[in-house]
Amino acid sequence: MKNIARIIDHTLLRQDAQEAEIQNICIEAVKHKFFSVFINPVYVPFAVSLLNGSDVKIGTTIGFPLGTDPVEMKYAQSRFLIHQGAQELDMVINIGALKDGNNKIVEEEVYQVVSAAEGNCVKVIIETCLLTDEEKLIASQIAENSGANFVKTSTGFSYGGATANDVKIIRETIGEKMGVKASGGIKSYADFNKMVKAGATRIGTSSSIKIIKEYARIN
Repeated sequence: MKNIARIIDHTLLRQDAQEAEIQNICIEAVKHKFFSVFINPVYVPFAVSLLNGSDVKIGTTIGFPLGTDPVEMKYAQSRFLIHQGAQELDMVINIGALKDGNNKIVEEEVYQVVSAAEGNCVKVIIETCLLTDEEKLIASQIAENSGANFVKTSTGFSYGGATANDVKIIRETIGEKMGVKASGGIKSYADFNKMVKAGATRIGTSSSIKIIKEYARIN
């Protein structure tokens, strides 16, 4: 892991995030060569204006953080944000539908977001802290079968975030073809390393600077 910054989504999704903070994380992302910035949808055009010409991807969220928007709204939001300049979409599934066994709803919404993304990266947030291990397996399979690029553990807005065990379950379910994004509660290099060892290929965190500094001290 020579350049750990390249698997970090530098994240700022707080409700009270202000424009100056968005500008700051974009500057940090370019400086430290993070893979992307992840920001709330309203700031996508601003991030595009700041990051134009850089290698930093612009990521945003769909149906966040509850996942309770209808399929049609998730599709429309995805299509709108891709045309605004977003390059990665992290969508929250309908957790209640999954737990009710209404897998067709979840399959359809993932498929529709993938379609609206027009070839851009789609990550499916399954909110692992709300699911049984069996439901985590089912949700991961749905994401795979519906054409998504990643399964993501968490929003970071529920009562629990990523665990190494959840990452391991997802990785064992989907194999090596898809990515696994761990997010929620990853605040140190030790947390980061644990997730990568369990099978994560992308890390979402607002502690990105702290993590790379800790890594630099160790190495």
